[in-house]
Amino acid sequence: MLVASCEVGPDYEPPALEEEVIEESFTAVKDPAFSSDEGDIREWWTVFDDPMLTSIIALAEEGNKDLEIAVSRVSEARARLGFAKAGRYPSIGIGGGVNAQNDFFTGFETRTVSSIGADVSWELDLFGRVARQIEAENASYEATEEDQRDVRVTLMAEVARAYIGVRALQMQLQSAERNLASQEQILELTRSRTLNGISSELDLSRALSVYAASEAAVPPLRVGLSREVNTLGVLIGKNPTALQKELAEPKPIPVPPTHVTVGVPADLLRQRPDIRAAERRLAAQTARVGIATADLYPTFGIGGSLGFSDFAGGNLLDAGSRAFSLGPSMQWTLFDGGRTRSAIEIADAGVEQALLLYERTVLSALQEVETAMTTFTQEGSRVGALERAAAASRDALRLSTGLYEKGLIDYEQLLDVQRSLLAQEIEVAAARGQAATSLVMLYRALGGGWDPGELDQDGDAPGADAASGDAALSDGNG
Repeated sequence: MLVASCEVGPDYEPPALEEEVIEESFTAVKDPAFSSDEGDIREWWTVFDDPMLTSIIALAEEGNKDLEIAVSRVSEARARLGFAKAGRYPSIGIGGGVNAQNDFFTGFETRTVSSIGADVSWELDLFGRVARQIEAENASYEATEEDQRDVRVTLMAEVARAYIGVRALQMQLQSAERNLASQEQILELTRSRTLNGISSELDLSRALSVYAASEAAVPPLRVGLSREVNTLGVLIGKNPTALQKELAEPKPIPVPPTHVTVGVPADLLRQRPDIRAAERRLAAQTARVGIATADLYPTFGIGGSLGFSDFAGGNLLDAGSRAFSLGPSMQWTLFDGGRTRSAIEIADAGVEQALLLYERTVLSALQEVETAMTTFTQEGSRVGALERAAAASRDALRLSTGLYEKGLIDYEQLLDVQRSLLAQEIEVAAARGQAATSLVMLYRALGGGWDPGELDQDGDAPGADAASGDAALSDGNG
């Protein structure tokens, strides 16, 4: 029992990344829109200063089904950890029975035998098999907690993206309807000019074609708007139409701030739940190598029983009916055709895969952040250019309409200006939505939406030993 602390297999060490993978700063941080200072991204959606968005995110936190599923998986992982920890303790059972007995030794006389007793068995974890199981389940439990946080991070981003989509489509729909009203006026003017012989039938046909094409552009926008509203309803865990009344009134597209704090690449290792989960799964797989290795060694245990057995008519609890046994046991597989060695190789390969998965997750996170930062700055520049183009087209339409009324230009020139303005105003609305969405995706890539500092204060961070799991189970498992 003095060597019960011996644990075979490799001890886990957190993976170290090469310097060229985690650099001192993001490449895109050179843009003045970004800062490497430490920022608070726990509730990043508040930077849009939109009470409706904040309210819908709160509803999603309360009712989203994916988040509830993730919470249930954490409970399952916690129970698995408790199951593994039970291996530390002896197993005690009690049983009894009444049997009719008839055999050669009793002269084929049927007799009734009564028995009652208790059994105890306890595996001595001399080579750390149980300890490694607890270590693996504890790491898996922590990985599941990180998965839950990752679901939350993704949920917050998806709610914000859908909400911005609603506002962008409302703006596009307003632009399309406004341009449709303008084209209707020009159509009536063209019809009047045709009746008076000023314009040709060709001009009227073109005006009708443009008006019909503009009408056809409205239904897809309404379909897209309905889709985003329905998406938000599902994200908050309610009927798809639950938010139709709240979102019926068009509101401006949330405006992203001009300055964003992104921190440094090393922050991703603390902030991104998917990276933290991958690291915990690597720890769990490392512990499983020890579980497989322990099968190379013998298993020792202590077993015993205390009971009473007597024929019917006797005193079952009499001293003469008592039976008692206690002693050690040992079991050792001497030959299994290489099964145990193969199991160790399987576990080792799993460690290698888990390490590669961790490294890939880190690289993907860096890629997402760099891409999101570039997209954010470029979409902002694009919005400015499109707004200037749309403003110029509005002036051009106003001037062209006046010239057309006076007969100074033909309808072809007016038609070109109409088409250009309609396309540009819809594109401006879409670009504004994409600019706001690009910031949402940046915060998603940074792992915003929760505070890892709270876990660090509680000692519940990746890399914590099994004692943290004990603390997590103290309420439910004694």
